Amino acid sequence: MDLNSASTVVLRVLTQATSQDTAVLKPAEEQLKQWETQPGFYSVLLNIFTNHSLDVNVRWLAVLYFKNGIDRYWRRVAPHALSEEEKTTLRAGLITNFNEPVNQIATQISVLIAKVARVDCPRQWPELIPTLVESVKVQDDLQQHRALLTFYHVTKTLASKRFPADRKLFYDLTSSIYSFACSLWNHHTDTFLQQICTGDEAAAANSLERTLLSLKVLRKLTIHGFVEPHWNAEVMGFLHAIFERLKQFLECSRSVRAESICRDRLEKTIILFTKVLLEFLDQHPVSFTALIQRSLEFSVSYVFTEAGEGIVFEQFIVQCMNLIKMIVKNYAHKPSKNIEDRSPEILEAHKIKTAFFTYPTLTEICRRLVTHYFLLTKEELTMWEEDPESFTVEETGGDSWKYSLRPCTEVLFIDIFREYNQTLTPVLLEMVHSLQGSTNMENTNAILIKDAVYNAVGLAAYELFDSVDFDQWFKNQLLAELQVSHDRYKLIRRRVIWLIGQWISVKFKSDLRPILYEAIRNLLQDRDLVVSINNCFFGLHIYVFEFRTDQFLPYLESMFTLLFQLLQEVTQCDTKMHVLHVLSCVIERVSMQIRPYVGCLVQYLPLLWKQSEEHNMLRCAILTTLIHLVQGLGADSKNLYPFLLPVIQLSTDVSQPPHVYLLEDGLELWLVTLENSPCLTPELLRIFQNMSALLELSSENLKNCFKIINAYIFLSSSEFLQMYAADLCRSFCELLKDITAEGRIQVLKVVENVLKVNPVLGPQVFQPLLPSVFRGIIDGERYPVAMSTYLGIMGRVLLQNARFFSLLLGQMACELGQELDQILGNMIEMWVDRMDNITQPERRKLSALALLSLLPSLNSVIQDKFCGIINIAVEGLHDVMTEDSETGTYKDCMLMSHFEEPKATEDEEPPTEQDKRKKMLALKDPVHTVSLQQFIYEKLKAQQELLGEQGFHALMETVDTEIVAQLQEFLQGF
Repeated sequence: MDLNSASTVVLRVLTQATSQDTAVLKPAEEQLKQWETQPGFYSVLLNIFTNHSLDVNVRWLAVLYFKNGIDRYWRRVAPHALSEEEKTTLRAGLITNFNEPVNQIATQISVLIAKVARVDCPRQWPELIPTLVESVKVQDDLQQHRALLTFYHVTKTLASKRFPADRKLFYDLTSSIYSFACSLWNHHTDTFLQQICTGDEAAAANSLERTLLSLKVLRKLTIHGFVEPHWNAEVMGFLHAIFERLKQFLECSRSVRAESICRDRLEKTIILFTKVLLEFLDQHPVSFTALIQRSLEFSVSYVFTEAGEGIVFEQFIVQCMNLIKMIVKNYAHKPSKNIEDRSPEILEAHKIKTAFFTYPTLTEICRRLVTHYFLLTKEELTMWEEDPESFTVEETGGDSWKYSLRPCTEVLFIDIFREYNQTLTPVLLEMVHSLQGSTNMENTNAILIKDAVYNAVGLAAYELFDSVDFDQWFKNQLLAELQVSHDRYKLIRRRVIWLIGQWISVKFKSDLRPILYEAIRNLLQDRDLVVSINNCFFGLHIYVFEFRTDQFLPYLESMFTLLFQLLQEVTQCDTKMHVLHVLSCVIERVSMQIRPYVGCLVQYLPLLWKQSEEHNMLRCAILTTLIHLVQGLGADSKNLYPFLLPVIQLSTDVSQPPHVYLLEDGLELWLVTLENSPCLTPELLRIFQNMSALLELSSENLKNCFKIINAYIFLSSSEFLQMYAADLCRSFCELLKDITAEGRIQVLKVVENVLKVNPVLGPQVFQPLLPSVFRGIIDGERYPVAMSTYLGIMGRVLLQNARFFSLLLGQMACELGQELDQILGNMIEMWVDRMDNITQPERRKLSALALLSLLPSLNSVIQDKFCGIINIAVEGLHDVMTEDSETGTYKDCMLMSHFEEPKATEDEEPPTEQDKRKKMLALKDPVHTVSLQQFIYEKLKAQQELLGEQGFHALMETVDTEIVAQLQEFLQGF
């Protein structure tokens, strides 16, 4: 691409590509895509985005195309890679000057230079770092800033490389520029502090930006540029200097207006200081030993004493607490039990921590956390009144301790209490004892303190196990506090039910549960929505741990009704999800007992599903509820089909965008619906159209897909196979080309179930798959589970469809170019040899029946293998025969003569419709209807009649005498 002639053309197309008119935009994008691999294209782009007289949008687009080109075509091995000559020109052009006036474009140029540096620096681009170092020294503010910005992005990118050779190069780079980086940071920091003292905020803001960038560079060099940084005096000098600089910056924050630009950058810089310490502790815990004392003194001083009043801000407090937490918990600072493994640094770290965390210090931290940081703020109390649902969602938020003050204080409390529980347990118990008795309702602070102390007792529940008699405390005080109806006491009602939720899994007598259920029921009727919601959330623990249905049943109707009312009352998705989760938990626990009470929920869920069209996570909660509902309703769940089946259809349709969120739960719902279905409906059969696409996904959901296919087979194999057999066989053939061994077993188990349920139609349906099964047997499949499954499938065909087996035998003889008898002999021989691969008693009996079904026979091959067949038969007898203690005779323990309704104990799930279908199927299965003892006798007698006494005697002599003796013992009485 000629630069002079191409620049005008490329500029015009880039201009068109910034158009809002798609008729102009699309052709331009196509043209640019074609030029991506043209030599010279990126040189033209460089000329365009460095020409400051051109339109900003065009230059922005040129930078983006250049940056994307680096990702695709810069490496030598990339298809259509840029030539070395062009790359040399581009590298030189990128660092010719640092004077980009537009901030966004300057950032993109810095990033793309860093991308090139990741591949080429320092070997192909040795001049990059020296050029940047010189450029950050210039007096021009713009050039200095842009060069420093690029210096940061290059350092950040090089620090992220992880190969040992790259790490070595970064260590070398760091050692060569660390002193300069330190002096650069100190220079900009001192300049900022001088300017802020003179009141020149505009100049201070610019200097602070440079301070921030140089600190970011130092952060990457310090964390990633040294193997053992504690041996480097400059590194440790920089880290120690952080504490003084932090004090200076915190003092500066007093004089900087809250609304000024400088204030925001100042806080960012303060936080960056703490991030350097936190990251250094995380990456170099041993090297951090020398900083433990100052870190703890600094953090505790600003967070837990008056020193921080008026200057600390929330995120800074969070960072300081995280620093204390990481020092307290750091396993690298705990001496090993093995004396030989104790390094001097670890012993020193432990010594420093032990000396620092004295009884007065720990007591003050504990009291300050509980009585200051745990207290609900005015803002939180206002939110409680004005938006109770939002308050509740915030209170039960996720894993946010690193970023939010309240969760952070709670995690710090837990970690310190766990580490120093012997010291802090008496302190916390003394705080609890001081709150015994009634509370003055007019004293808001006293109520807030009680809330905070109860919070601490809940968080430390496991550590307080031996120190608190929670059952007595519940009976003597907490239960009474739940019954105080005063409006101001709602804080304590909410906290007490949360507290019980924390302790229920630690120490709570089962006998007290009915009293607790009564209290929960009353709280669900509380006028305050926050109390009701929290009661619902934390009551969940009560349903999960040591639940006894008989204790809960008297409260089931009222509790379920109140939970349903709460579900209707709340409006936020998160809250509805939590309430649905509790409802699901109740339904799961009481199972069929829920049937009389679910009518209202069943009527409401379709409306909620429709309302939640844009909220897929709420729909996931609805699916979970439906799963438990179907399990609880059993066969009666058929009444839900008008709503249920369209939900399953949508959730499992991979062409619909929501399937990304709903598929896993949708498949689970589909499965339980089939398992509990009394019969196959046309609508339920139609949903299976979704399955082909699901099998093509080959995802982690494949196991559930196979379970669903099996459920259809057990439900109505004839109708199902008549409609979907061809598609299913085609999908299986494709799957078996590229699937794990476990996946192959799952496919074959489906085939085995089809043969079991429908021995006539089954072999015809899966005829394309059976040759590979046959080959697996005669080739001696090495994977035992696979061989066992192969033999199970072939056993079904041989025993229950001998005609098809003969056709298959003929087909295999043609395919392998061998005699039919030779193929049969090889199969029997391998079957006998690999019988030990079969561990399931049903399959072992099936193998014995199948091989015996070859008798009587005059076939020389079968007679040649007679000994092996009898060996398998006797093994089968040992597996299934049990001796009747009264009569002394043997009987087949696998025989089933009539259907018995499966019974479940209280601890077991009640039998599903599918369980019943499997029982009925067993009544038709030869494994459960044919006596192996009788079958052997009849087959041997028929063989004797066929060969005559002398011929049969000769045949029996091929069998080991010990085996014959065992056989005769089993056949006594015949």
